[in-house]
Amino acid sequence: MYLIWVRYFSILTLLLFISACGDSKQPDSLQHVLDTGVLRVGTTYGLTTYYNGPTGPEGFEYELAAGFADYLGVKLEIFPYYTAHELFPQLDNSHIDVIAAGINVTPERYANFRFGPAYQTVSQKLVFKQGNIRPREISDLTGNLTIVAGGAHSETLRHFKLENDALQWTETNDRDAEELLEMVLDSELDYTIADSNILALMRRRYPELSIGFSLSSAQGIAWATSKNRDNALRAAVIEYFGQIYTDGTLAALEDKHFGHVRKFNYVETREFIRSANEVLPRYRSLFERYANDLDWRLLAALSYQESHWKPNATSVTGVRGMMMITLNTAKDLGVNSRLDPEQSIAGGSRYLASLLTRIPDRIPFPDRLWFALASYNIGLGHLEDARVLTERQGGNPDMWVDVKKRLPQLRQKKYYKTTRYGYARGNEAVIYVANIRRYYDTLVWLNEQQPKPLKQLQESSPAVPSSVELQQTTNE
Repeated sequence: MYLIWVRYFSILTLLLFISACGDSKQPDSLQHVLDTGVLRVGTTYGLTTYYNGPTGPEGFEYELAAGFADYLGVKLEIFPYYTAHELFPQLDNSHIDVIAAGINVTPERYANFRFGPAYQTVSQKLVFKQGNIRPREISDLTGNLTIVAGGAHSETLRHFKLENDALQWTETNDRDAEELLEMVLDSELDYTIADSNILALMRRRYPELSIGFSLSSAQGIAWATSKNRDNALRAAVIEYFGQIYTDGTLAALEDKHFGHVRKFNYVETREFIRSANEVLPRYRSLFERYANDLDWRLLAALSYQESHWKPNATSVTGVRGMMMITLNTAKDLGVNSRLDPEQSIAGGSRYLASLLTRIPDRIPFPDRLWFALASYNIGLGHLEDARVLTERQGGNPDMWVDVKKRLPQLRQKKYYKTTRYGYARGNEAVIYVANIRRYYDTLVWLNEQQPKPLKQLQESSPAVPSSVELQQTTNE
């Protein structure tokens, strides 16, 4: 309670200072939030903004907004809408205090609203279906182009039409960006426009979504406040983003939601989805049986990264099986045959669980999990070396976003010669964790959004091969 009051008086002082500097409007925006104890945030439904997950509200914008409410010491109330252009009248009418919806700061919006600092950059992409003729510029568009009504994409197209009078498009209030992308996949539309951050997430599910060209250079993403009220709430937004930028919270949240999807490989993504539909059903029951406190889909994602779900996989370093366990680790875990899928999955699950218990208790999820996965790949000792390097260089050794920057240094002599465990291919551990996160996200979506196809495939797939069929021996 003491800290809340300290924050209250700190912000109140800031408010009075801004008022004294000549703002002609009444200084009521922040004061109203503090007096009512409620921060009203407008947002949109979507992958990158706000949605109701299995354990409650989720989304990058939701987490940022929840952090801002905590920063002010007030309760958060979310007002979700279906399109961004519905939010702006609510802001003008003081029905909401701030818009946190991943909105682009376009010239038109900048002229009519106040914005906080840009915390992400995105570009607008023209999207078409893989296999169709790729458009490389506006004049190449020959089919149906449909976008969400009233958004930044509409503003961009109006700009292009000034020099391309033949340009035509349709705007809809009945579909969101994700639905329009799905319509492109189903050949119901020829083209749509999507922001690069949303497209990066969607292409992990639908690799056939292809980029024709960029319609804009990088644009800042920021929160909006009203020009009809005083500047105090915006000042608090600026102060909040300054703090989470400085303490690493912003980088950690950005990495949590987007850090693993920045790179896209069409062939690899399509092959993974094929394997998830055709191969995974043979082993799904084993992943479910031995996951224990872990999510079976995470265990399956780890196995795919290790072996592509091949029971007889073998590496040049001697690790074997679906979970690619070393011989010494197999002995410690009581695994007699590393090529037996059941023994391998059970052993790999126990090993990952043991790594999780050895990560310092003060490190919360999901960073705790990313550290454990990196240890599965590179070893706990090398991970600890990277954490030591992180602390030496002024980073936070308990945050994955900081430690993953130092893991590649374990390949450089000037760094690894100062560590306890020496040289390691730390860059591979970074890629390893990012891959597993991508595979896991895709499996969650396949399982939760399309449960029937997965179940049908599981029922029609052959049984798990036996040890005899794989010609295994007990000394493997």
